[in-house]
Amino acid sequence: MAKQADVSLSELQIALMRVLWRQGEASTADVAAALADQRGLKHTTVATLLTRLEKRGVVAQRREGRQLFYRALVAEADVRRSMVADLIGALFAGDARQLVAHLVQESDIAAGDLERIKRRLAQGDRDAE
Repeated sequence: MAKQADVSLSELQIALMRVLWRQGEASTADVAAALADQRGLKHTTVATLLTRLEKRGVVAQRREGRQLFYRALVAEADVRRSMVADLIGALFAGDARQLVAHLVQESDIAAGDLERIKRRLAQGDRDAE
């Protein structure tokens, strides 16, 4: 899977990408069917969204007869990383600690969750050495 430096997606685009990440490859009809219950999107809308993602280099397209199949070219973790970096830059002046402080203050985080976060941060410090 290709790594994209800066991939920011809308909530609807992420929903489409989750289908591809989960299935590996899917036709336009497969994606539309997977999102039908929660989104009620028309086949043409899904086709348009996938075509736009393909033009951006986020997905690859292949044709089999008259049917188009799509697969993700970016990993979910890379999209998450990029979008969180954008969020930190836009809302927290680039300071990830402010984001963490906000999440702790605004969320119901249990003591066990905080301990796991501390261990993860400590692990990150050891990896950086």
